[in-house]
Amino acid sequence: MPAQTMKAIRLHEFGGPEVLRYEDVPVPEAGPGEVLVRVHAVGLNPPDWYAREGMPDVPAELKPPMELPLIPGTDVSGVVAAVGAGVDGFAAGDEVFGLLRFPAVLQSDAYAEYVTAPAADLARKPAGVDHVHAAALAMSGLTAWQFLIELGHDHPSPFQKAQHRPVALDSGKTVLVNGAAGGVGHLALQLAKWKGARVIAVASGAHEDFLRELGADEVIDYTKERPEDVARDLDLVLDNVGGPHSRRFLRTLKRGGALYPVYFGEFDDEENAKLGVTVTATQVRANGAQLAELGRLHEEGTIRVAIDSTFSLEDAQAAHKRAAEGHLRGKIVLTVA
Repeated sequence: MPAQTMKAIRLHEFGGPEVLRYEDVPVPEAGPGEVLVRVHAVGLNPPDWYAREGMPDVPAELKPPMELPLIPGTDVSGVVAAVGAGVDGFAAGDEVFGLLRFPAVLQSDAYAEYVTAPAADLARKPAGVDHVHAAALAMSGLTAWQFLIELGHDHPSPFQKAQHRPVALDSGKTVLVNGAAGGVGHLALQLAKWKGARVIAVASGAHEDFLRELGADEVIDYTKERPEDVARDLDLVLDNVGGPHSRRFLRTLKRGGALYPVYFGEFDDEENAKLGVTVTATQVRANGAQLAELGRLHEEGTIRVAIDSTFSLEDAQAAHKRAAEGHLRGKIVLTVA
């Protein structure tokens, strides 16, 4: 059994990266339906820094509960150390990875040497995928999958009542991915290519070679031209930047097309209906079965996760500072000794 204490990153107050503290905390115990995972790698995601900051831009009534002190993180890859009651799909020694409890819990204590995880949120890590890449795949991979391939649940988006239904992608479809070099974007590009679609990637010109290596048919350098001015007759736009400016992509769509803003903005249903387009979004949810599919595609070489940078667990402050710099190429990962 593991020691009674472990190293973890905690925050006792909200703020910048400096509030992340490397300290000793008790090792958790797996409850019914859970496993205890010895963590080897942790994938970083935007909700990590939103939580660290206390979500200052979110109205109080919409904020999920967050009690301090808080251990951030949701994406892990590691080895099962123990199993709780009622778990029969995993055993001690199994290598696993997963997105934990999201979005029911905004942060799931992943920045630590050990973490408990619902068994249903985990998948077996393929032997041909290392812990760093597996941890990096979880939230970003599931976001791309649930937007583009299969939703896998019937929970409505917190931002709209309309149910998200992915467009069936094939060789007759043209897809534009905005923010194509980031965590979700570079995986979405590859999934769309896997389905046979023609893919236009939007990113800074510095990423063009990288995006073409991933299969992009065309790259629009947003530092030189606005994609909404040059792209036309698209079947689908996946806007990983999203927010209030996402409406600019409506003009790029053909009738019957769809716009999926990962960060939902304000849209006019009457305008969308007049244009004959669909605008829907979803909120990524933990799903071990879908992760198993993504892991298989990664092991086969159909998709790959790009690693922007790695940091040790104790250097979580530096990792968050890197995230704040922006212009990431792929994912940031914490490694746990």
